Amino acid sequence: MTELAQGTNGSALTVLWREGDWLAIHKPAGWLVHRTGLDAGETRFVVQTLRDQLGQHVFPVHRLDKGTSGVLLMGLSPQAAREMAQQFAQRQVHKRYLAMVRGWPGASLSVDHPLRPDDTPPETPPQDALTHVRRLATWQLDVPVDRYPHTRVALVEAQPETGRRHQIRRHLKHIAHPIIGDATHGKGAHNRWWAQHLGLQRLWLHATELRLQHPADGRELLLRSDPRDAALNPDWCALLAQPWVWERDAHTAA
Repeated sequence: MTELAQGTNGSALTVLWREGDWLAIHKPAGWLVHRTGLDAGETRFVVQTLRDQLGQHVFPVHRLDKGTSGVLLMGLSPQAAREMAQQFAQRQVHKRYLAMVRGWPGASLSVDHPLRPDDTPPETPPQDALTHVRRLATWQLDVPVDRYPHTRVALVEAQPETGRRHQIRRHLKHIAHPIIGDATHGKGAHNRWWAQHLGLQRLWLHATELRLQHPADGRELLLRSDPRDAALNPDWCALLAQPWVWERDAHTAA
């Protein structure tokens, strides 16, 4: 089996698209978007690295978790970032993610499960949250990781219609198919086994695609971080080369 590479975590970040006061980059797994009060020991921050790389300030339009890789939008001014962020707030951005999950979920399902914001009192009312999930491929190994005689994983496409924090991770846990490598919402035994088996410990969640309108002229933008790009996403590229059983017409969706 091919051991998975550690990914593009060098000093330079890949710019996927740049026009006017907006740009999209590929965020590697393991990078924080910006410094926070909980970043003790962290050294890789998108905002600071990109600022030094471009020689000007940058402003995040949205966020990706530290462990998530993929497409991240930035503005070159606060106003530019706000103009794009409005589309996220108004649910006009179509987002696609790729995830490897424990078990085999149904071929297609929608998870309509309200979520209470993290770190809020128990009496805080939950907010509506909706994620569409489609199974792309399955893989079974005849190795007992827990009480079952084999271990199963699946590749799924997740399309969130809302943007709650950790929504995809929490929704996949809710349907009992947590993401492999999710230390908060996943299963420790499976995370450890797959990390050893694949030679890489990471959260297997990738923001593959954003579809939205250009703030300046309204034309459609399709921004993508291709998981099959060996230079950009070597870990995903190696994972997708494993002996998956693909659903009909699903192989190109990843």
